[in-house]
Amino acid sequence: MLGGGALENKTLYVTDLDGTLLRSDKTLSAFSADTINMLIDKGVYVTYATARSHHTATEVTGGRLMPKIPVILYNGTFIASAKGEILKACAFDKGEASALLSLLQGKQIYPLVHSFFEGRERFFYRTDKKTRGIVAFLEDHKNDPRETPTNEQGLTQGEAFHLTCIDDYEKLLPIYEGLKKKHQCVLYKDSYTGEWWLEIMPRNATKANAIATLAKMLGCERIVCFGDGVNDISMGEVATELYAPKNAHPELLSVATGVLDTNDEDGVAKWLLRNAK
Repeated sequence: MLGGGALENKTLYVTDLDGTLLRSDKTLSAFSADTINMLIDKGVYVTYATARSHHTATEVTGGRLMPKIPVILYNGTFIASAKGEILKACAFDKGEASALLSLLQGKQIYPLVHSFFEGRERFFYRTDKKTRGIVAFLEDHKNDPRETPTNEQGLTQGEAFHLTCIDDYEKLLPIYEGLKKKHQCVLYKDSYTGEWWLEIMPRNATKANAIATLAKMLGCERIVCFGDGVNDISMGEVATELYAPKNAHPELLSVATGVLDTNDEDGVAKWLLRNAK
């Protein structure tokens, strides 16, 4: 459901989660949750765009964030209903996915492969090739219904839409440099674990594209975004305004419309309380 019809001059407000709306301990403060839900109940179009899946986004917000319009997942790979039903998705074709997996494994990089398989979303990984970062990821995703351990052949099952490599920077950097012109790639240091992540997605899977699509769906001409990481910079391509908390990556701070209080100080919620309508 998209809620009621779009109002004249309606604004779409889109916030990243980790490092932006969420605090440094991966929790959502009561103030931020209550403030945003209050605005949503008043008819303000507030949603989130995250690198997370719907499952982990709901888990990390404690189920307390209640958007009434679609959300954006996997860095723009999905637009989904607030309940997690996929409304629009980007995926690799079978040949692309096989070529990427062959390239990565040839360089001794063994990714988490996020795919649709047998009618539902899963993430596959090789049980014999778990890096320290993959082990940490699995520890953080205990009891995740998407988890699917497999062997080398099993990685190609289903329709892949997102590859997550967690490994040494020196191994990931040349892969990133080699793939970034053909695919959507984000290389960054995870703010929680300190591990290096390389995320590889279909070329048109960006937060910017997903936000533009969502704004069109809702009839919004003005877009205000909030983010903290390098994967949030693309939002500036479509945003009327792009704000960053003080803790944001320097590259994002350099292009932001304005700088807010940190994520531990409810910077986004405070701005929304003062300005959203």
